[in-house]
Amino acid sequence: MRKVNLRMNEQQAYEIIKNLSEGKTTKEIASVKLNLSIRQINRKLAAYKELGKSAFIHGNRGRKPVTTFSTQTKDDIKNIYFDYYDGANFAHYAECLAKYHQIKVSARTIRNIFLENGILSPKCHKSTKKALAKAIKQKEKLECDVEEIIDDYILKYHEAHPRRERSKYEGEQIQMDASPHKWFGDVISTLHAAIDDATGKIVGLHFDWQETLNGYYIISMQMFRNHGIPHQILTDKRTVFTYKRKDSKLSDKAYTQYGYACKQLGIQLDATSIAQAKGRVERLFETLQSRLVIELKLRNITTIEEANLYLPEFIKEFNERFSLKNNIKSVYEKQPSIQKLNLILARIEIRKVDAGCCIKYKNTYYRLINENEEYANYKKGTEIMIIEAFNKKLYASCNNKIYILKEVKKHKDFSNNFDVKVVLPKKKKWIPPMNHPWRIAAWIQHVNYEKEKLKYKEHELV
Repeated sequence: MRKVNLRMNEQQAYEIIKNLSEGKTTKEIASVKLNLSIRQINRKLAAYKELGKSAFIHGNRGRKPVTTFSTQTKDDIKNIYFDYYDGANFAHYAECLAKYHQIKVSARTIRNIFLENGILSPKCHKSTKKALAKAIKQKEKLECDVEEIIDDYILKYHEAHPRRERSKYEGEQIQMDASPHKWFGDVISTLHAAIDDATGKIVGLHFDWQETLNGYYIISMQMFRNHGIPHQILTDKRTVFTYKRKDSKLSDKAYTQYGYACKQLGIQLDATSIAQAKGRVERLFETLQSRLVIELKLRNITTIEEANLYLPEFIKEFNERFSLKNNIKSVYEKQPSIQKLNLILARIEIRKVDAGCCIKYKNTYYRLINENEEYANYKKGTEIMIIEAFNKKLYASCNNKIYILKEVKKHKDFSNNFDVKVVLPKKKKWIPPMNHPWRIAAWIQHVNYEKEKLKYKEHELV
């Protein structure tokens, strides 16, 4: 005769019904103890007389539920994951299974299937990792005595990163950063990103090989054109945004090129060295490194150009899925004209005139042309400020005057002796007005001011 093992509640019912059959108690008392009707007590008593102790075992014990996945389906789910979606979080993987493989399964079920084999999600919490490690230790009967001594429960001020509230309005704060990662292929590239703090809406994405000023200019232009001018931009303390260094002789009045562009647009630019202070964009990169990598892989995207072409489609899908849609009021200001944005988001460098009255920029020689379409010749060694607008047009500034640049080619495009001259109507090239922010006095004044102030302080100390 096989041994029958009952659970605690089943054992209690068995003992009461056994006493009832032996006349040691009454049906009314058994009904009260088991919280059952007399009719149910009669059924259990009849089952006990027929089957004995085994009558108290639940009929579904040992049976698999109808909704249980077969072993083959579980193996397919695991194999597909490691073949095509390795590194994806389980929520994203569940979406891909339904979309591309016609397997409808929840992220929780996928988690349970993988957890049975000791596989955790790339985005699992620390508590899950600890629980799995503890279960493995108990299974292997490992004894590990760990003594944790906590001297102080209060965190120091610089170590504490408390949770903060989102901004109230859309466009009140934009968090901006860049993340180097193997986004596609085996080569590390950098993704520049900007996200709205109030809504969690991506307002700019761009791939580049490194974290560059041009990358931040591009995502800023995307934000300006699609949304408007925000109130504040929060970034890290890269030299793209700030000069704040221990050995720097410049004060807060000295702007970087990006900082100067923000000043012209009326944007408050703040920088922090604490990653948790701009947690919205840091969390965004954690999500993108899971989702975007898989989406690029599914589309066989292997070049940076193809990736940048796909980003607008991804931004639209991401914002529709994850951004908050509770009618948050927007405080974006109306954007300037595209022509003005092209001039403000410019790269500025200093070059010196050579003996041939030319300046060299990106391995190409140029000459300066004034508003009357005449060549402007400066002495050798004269400093010229080169301005490369966002649309790649080149200008120059010297002595509070703005010029356009004409390339000096190695060979002439036209020969007066052998080519037929075709007269075309002249179109005067546009030169920015004198009140533009590129004026040398407006751009370099703050730097010269700081230099003079430092010299004055040194003289006083002497």
